[in-house]
Amino acid sequence: MASSMDMTRNAGAFLGVLMLDTRFPRPPGDIGNPETFFRHGIPVRFHVVTGASPERIVKQADPALLQPFVDAARAMAGQGAAMITTSCGFLAAYQDTLADAVPVPIVTSSLLQCRDFSRPGILTFDAASLGPGILAMAGVPRGTPVQGMEPGCEFHRRILRNETQLDLAEAARNVVDAACRLVDLSPSVEDIVLECTNMPPYREAIARATGRRVHDIETLLAARWASRAEK
Repeated sequence: MASSMDMTRNAGAFLGVLMLDTRFPRPPGDIGNPETFFRHGIPVRFHVVTGASPERIVKQADPALLQPFVDAARAMAGQGAAMITTSCGFLAAYQDTLADAVPVPIVTSSLLQCRDFSRPGILTFDAASLGPGILAMAGVPRGTPVQGMEPGCEFHRRILRNETQLDLAEAARNVVDAACRLVDLSPSVEDIVLECTNMPPYREAIARATGRRVHDIETLLAARWASRAEK
């Protein structure tokens, strides 16, 4: 089952976001905050896939959730979505299946843009769970460095457990620290791609701390939506 939230401010085409079933805070920049899209002039609707918790998607990669996401994507396309995305970068594993299921562009994950950079590095929510299958599905170049969040840190623990509280200042420190580890271990990285859709609020802080260009689901969707409008 799923539920929809219409956050469009005008009639016509919209971006459909297939949401995990979550309750943790979502500051501006997070894919689940409508202001993230309104500041780019993108009308948006959210469709929550019931039962799709962070634990089931990230840690368990539960195959039982594939069909509910397919059904949700078809529902959004039927409502008039001009493009569809998801609220978890790990759903790159569903990219081909979802793309085959609907007649509109599907952008499951920020990881899809790794192929556009000559020396990318990935900052992910959970490195242990981001296996080669997901990376291959997203077309990530082989050998791309991957750095995960510290297990049990504020950002990782609160989101994985789907808790209602999140210390945003501490979460920012967690994400920036992980990004700094990425470039310390792989100094050749020129472009950092944030896999996690909850990381965009910290993009500017990461860029300042690392001196690298930083890309995420917000920057990717803004570019794809603008490109679509130009056609």
